Amino acid sequence: MKQNMGDADRTIRMLLGGALAILFFVAAHDGTAGAIVGGISVILFISALTGWSVIYFLLRISTRSDKDAKPLERS
Repeated sequence: MKQNMGDADRTIRMLLGGALAILFFVAAHDGTAGAIVGGISVILFISALTGWSVIYFLLRISTRSDKDAKPLERS
């Protein structure tokens, strides 16, 4: 599975996933709304950690650039 998300996209997803997880644990952990918020936060975390998005794959979109794909150079 080839990564299709750039570093900036992954960072944004991780921050949004964290914000939704906090919302889930603080306010909306009951009922349907809580399940939706919790599910979205898990999906955002998993996609940020793996660097792969199902929606990007289906739409044939990639935010990953050559700069993101190169490993860090040692000095």
